[in-house]
Amino acid sequence: MKLAILQPVLIPDLHDLAIMFSVDQIVFQDSEQWSRKGRTHRAVIRSPEGTDYMSVPVMTADKKKQINQVRINHGREWITPLLRALKFNYSNSVYYDFYEPEIRADIETGHNFEYLLDFSLFLKKRLFQFLELEIPAEIHFSSGMGEYTSDPDKLADKLGADLYYQEHDARHYQRQGENRSKIDFTHPEYRQHFEGFQPNCCLYDLLFQYGPESFRIFDELV
Repeated sequence: MKLAILQPVLIPDLHDLAIMFSVDQIVFQDSEQWSRKGRTHRAVIRSPEGTDYMSVPVMTADKKKQINQVRINHGREWITPLLRALKFNYSNSVYYDFYEPEIRADIETGHNFEYLLDFSLFLKKRLFQFLELEIPAEIHFSSGMGEYTSDPDKLADKLGADLYYQEHDARHYQRQGENRSKIDFTHPEYRQHFEGFQPNCCLYDLLFQYGPESFRIFDELV
């Protein structure tokens, strides 16, 4: 059995997908402590200079809480700047005008969410619908697992995993297991709307450029 031990992210990227496609079970560590260095509240987008972040502010009082207990800071205006960043960086993309109304509506519903995790799960669900993506792996959240332990090696052993993967480049905020495996991953290069190619952008980058043809890139991950 192959296992992925990941933290929830605001918007997944292709490296995340490659791991999800490669395993039988996924554990999302929503009961671990939130970290500003993680991707639970932010995602990488393409910019003229290279890359930038789109982000959702969190309540200062919640920054030492578990990920699933962190609330969105609605005392700050964040939706308009986030939408402005997407428009500035993606308005010239092939499919931006096609998807922009629905994505704008999805992000604007952020006003209705108290907890960051609930909002990120909603965005991921909607994005996967646009991309016609289904993850075949069995999905668990650590907060609902009686056998959960934050030690990745012990968790993998408890679940009977033959090997397990963790989130890429997460050593600063995710506990690293000694027995973790590294997925054989080469980031696919695809046409971006600025000169050159920047890897590890979130899936909005691919959606705005390729739209329904995104499956051609996903095929390279399997």
